[in-house]
Amino acid sequence: MARALYIHWPFCLAKCPYCDFNSHVRASVDHGLWERALLADMRREAEVAGGEPLASIFFGGGTPSLMPPALVERLLAEAQALWGFAPGIEITLEANPSSVEAANFAALAQGGINRVSLGIQALDDETLRFLGRLHDAAEGLAALDIAQRHFGRVSFDVIYARPGQTEARWREELGRALAFGTGHLSLYQLTIEPGTRFATLVRENRFTPLDDDAAADLFALTRAMTDAAGLPAYEISNHARPGEESRHNLTYWRYQDYCGIGPGAHGRRGGMATVRHRKPENWLAAIERHGDGITEARALPLGEQAAEAMLMGLRLREGVDLDTMAARFALPTDALCDPAKLAFYETQGLTWRHGTGIGVTPDGMPLLDALLGELVPAALVSA
Repeated sequence: MARALYIHWPFCLAKCPYCDFNSHVRASVDHGLWERALLADMRREAEVAGGEPLASIFFGGGTPSLMPPALVERLLAEAQALWGFAPGIEITLEANPSSVEAANFAALAQGGINRVSLGIQALDDETLRFLGRLHDAAEGLAALDIAQRHFGRVSFDVIYARPGQTEARWREELGRALAFGTGHLSLYQLTIEPGTRFATLVRENRFTPLDDDAAADLFALTRAMTDAAGLPAYEISNHARPGEESRHNLTYWRYQDYCGIGPGAHGRRGGMATVRHRKPENWLAAIERHGDGITEARALPLGEQAAEAMLMGLRLREGVDLDTMAARFALPTDALCDPAKLAFYETQGLTWRHGTGIGVTPDGMPLLDALLGELVPAALVSA
């Protein structure tokens, strides 16, 4: 049963060029209506995925750090009543580093939030403008300072492997990021996804992405510096002091059940994939009609579940245990991972195998997407 809950707040009160919910910018929100609807959605999920205390709750989406603290507190109280809380539950809020949102941090901490994840993304104004962020570096660092004063656990993200970025410049920026002393950092390489603004700029020759060799050098530097600082990588892009790993994200990567409520929220529970209506008005109408915001609840074939579990688990430093996976999904280990290719890439120093456990080495992590395509058989999804 689900031990994690994701609560999606769809509204942005400041238009962000990278927000998936730009159409949901609102000057005002009927918080009473939304409280009733979110509580109804939560109660329906608890009916089908209750039974175990929650180990983590994550507030994400548009601008959840601008939710009224009283609403956050009410949602947490209901979640505790429905599921119960495991000892030391992690309750994370995703936040943009604006001064308006930071002003809400004290009340949110009092309402039960004990971890915050800040989307800082860069420590200089030029890069923030390039990335399309609305905050500047000073505002981001001020928000970080406020967060560290109010929350026991703080994480922030930085994007690197940017056009023209050198090892010297990244060494200096990453050194500054590490010096703030947070227990968790998410360090993502800039990727050019089809259909995005960045893809258009590349096509128009407005900038040239960093080449693969240079990006690999920055990846190696990132690993070396975070290891030396006591924040080793536990997932390809996530680094933490031992014990400060994101428990909520580990739920996803270990392919454990989680409930998702609110517009656009996804969930995995009891072999089902759930998707909520993405448009707020449609989600509200669904709540009114039948008590939850689900637009799709699909039973996942065991092969598809196994493929997802393998693809997610191999992102982790800990890797996966093939015998455990085989028993869980009633499949032979050879169906989960091609043994010949695993052995070949082990000789290349890109994968490892210890007993029934397998994983990708630090040298293999920069090639993770290609390795996953080789190791996890394409036929698995239809098994």
